[in-house]
Amino acid sequence: MATTVTSKGQVTIPKKVRDALGLTPGSAVEFSVSREGEVVLHRAGARRRGKADRFEAARGKAQLKWRTDELMALLRGDD
Repeated sequence: MATTVTSKGQVTIPKKVRDALGLTPGSAVEFSVSREGEVVLHRAGARRRGKADRFEAARGKAQLKWRTDELMALLRGDD
């Protein structure tokens, strides 16, 4: 999918890409450049979610109430 850069540095994001990212008029986007030199487009905030969000989604979900010393003993194999 090729597009043209305007004199103001603007481009049109192809519809397939907008649909895949769920972009609608007024959506905020972020650009980044990968180590390979490729430009990557993200929904604003999506890139920041990364690893931290995986843990945030699980935070507070455990049904067991572990005390720190009990958990450490279990993980270390202390008897």
